[in-house]
Amino acid sequence: MDRPPTGMLERLISAECADTLPGLFHERVRRTPLSVAYREYDPRTGCWINYSWASMEIRAARFQQALTREGLKTGDRVALCLPNCTDWVSFDMASLGLGLVVVPLYADDSVTNIAHILAHCEARLVLVDTQQRWSELVPHRREFPLLSCAWVRERDVEHQPGDPEHTAKSIQEVLAGTTVSTFKRVGSSHSLATIIYTSGTTRRPKGCMLTNFALLSNAEGVTKVIAPRPEDIFLSFLPLAHAFERTVGYYVAMMGGSTVSYVRSIEHLSDDLKAIHPSVLLSVPRIYERAYDAIHAAAAGNSLKMLLLRLTRNLGWRRFQARQGRMPAPGLAASLIWPLLDKLVARPIIEAFGGRLRVAVTGGAPIPEEVADFLVAMGVPIVAGYGLTEAAPVVTTNSVEDNLPASVGRPLAGVEISVSKNGELLVHSPAVMSGYWNDEALTREIIDARGWLHTGDVAEIKNGRLFIIGRLTEILVLATGLKVNASLIEAEIRRDNLVDQALIVGEGKPFLVAVCVLNQNNWRTYAQEIGVDPYTPNSPSAVGNILMRIGNRLKDYPEHAQIRAIYLLQRPWTVESGLLTPTLKVKRGKVEQIFHDEIMKLYSGHAMFR
Repeated sequence: MDRPPTGMLERLISAECADTLPGLFHERVRRTPLSVAYREYDPRTGCWINYSWASMEIRAARFQQALTREGLKTGDRVALCLPNCTDWVSFDMASLGLGLVVVPLYADDSVTNIAHILAHCEARLVLVDTQQRWSELVPHRREFPLLSCAWVRERDVEHQPGDPEHTAKSIQEVLAGTTVSTFKRVGSSHSLATIIYTSGTTRRPKGCMLTNFALLSNAEGVTKVIAPRPEDIFLSFLPLAHAFERTVGYYVAMMGGSTVSYVRSIEHLSDDLKAIHPSVLLSVPRIYERAYDAIHAAAAGNSLKMLLLRLTRNLGWRRFQARQGRMPAPGLAASLIWPLLDKLVARPIIEAFGGRLRVAVTGGAPIPEEVADFLVAMGVPIVAGYGLTEAAPVVTTNSVEDNLPASVGRPLAGVEISVSKNGELLVHSPAVMSGYWNDEALTREIIDARGWLHTGDVAEIKNGRLFIIGRLTEILVLATGLKVNASLIEAEIRRDNLVDQALIVGEGKPFLVAVCVLNQNNWRTYAQEIGVDPYTPNSPSAVGNILMRIGNRLKDYPEHAQIRAIYLLQRPWTVESGLLTPTLKVKRGKVEQIFHDEIMKLYSGHAMFR
């Protein structure tokens, strides 16, 4: 385990000491008031601004005064729809300190989804990023009549609604009359702290009720495996509305007194990694996959570069396995050549991630084994974990010292895992949610009478480690009775640089077909190479070539797991189109519904190509 040095143990705040989330915040301010808590970019000055813990408490206390003026009472739901920023933290802590229930919303979610959540949780107040966002919500006001107040972080007069009654207040307005005062803390460890809505791929979002105790106990469990340090810099770019970023990238960092830096945007991630030099990075697999693809694309066509890449990967993997105690250390010759390979190949990759990472956590979805193995071999300290919002969210994780990239690690302290007869992973944890908001029936479906959470994931447990195989809903049963793990096949297809998004279909059918979204740049280049029109991707020649490429990727899979027909798209699936969740997961049922006719033609054989 990555234990902190003895001298900093007193800097790590325990769940018992904190008692509540605002208690954690208050204790961190008391212990290290002048340390840098957060860092964010100011586009007006072009500079990175540091915020101390003491200044954050002042800001949160002013928010509390503004919230109190709105007539809110303990237990009322307040929602916030902001990109990651210090105001997200200030509003969150201010609300929790007053006993309000915070409902985070994804800043890039659809207006329809946001309106549904505001209505379902009966929010009394919402803080959104821009006036334009509020203007888009105004036509849905009848859906959430209990909302009595809206605040905006950035006022844009061009997007103000005509009806004064529906005009939101700017943060500058609501904080204008506030003064420096004492930060208030009410409630207990078992008080409801937040309702986090899952971005379900098959049904409406469900509101997971999490107490202060659930979130604190989960954060503390993480610190016992990956201990945050005062000198750590966390780089935050995953939405704080997601339980993974909120618990690990926010509350865990607060327990350790670490600094959190908020990226400007995902488009600036590469530049911000080099500017911030983080020591801790939380990411979804797609970021690591893009790095892997870029590295190999840069070496493609150059035999010397490819040779050096393979040598570095193979020797780096042996060195990693030796450090893990799973094989002997490389011999003298290998040790002598490593400094050169490190300088030419591995070090530039490490520098691309900022140059000082001590841990890079991946979660939210499975990371392809070849990607994790490659980056670990290069010295990028990737550790995979597993969790779900209903468990606040971390269930298992690897550590840097005990790391098997093919697995998602071991259970946190106090967490039990088991596998049911049908292969479903069950979880028993102090961090399990209290239930789904306003849905007792669904709560009983997922949490049984003994308190075990039914995750819906198919898993195996080997030597105390957890291996996720797929989702129960993603196990397709063909007409022949044979089963296929859809997520595994889709991941293999996406490894082809021509494919950005993929979905396979086959439930109750004689064979598998796929619907894929092409990578536009790579597709245009490839179409030119094979002599086809890039604007007619479903021509027989284009489809035949891509099916052959996919077949090569799936050559190690059984016959029934092969793709027999494919429909190709050039327009990506997006959150705005309703085909992706805010966490960028494909809404399987929605895609199948929209492309039903095309899929049926693939099966009928009457129009295999268009």
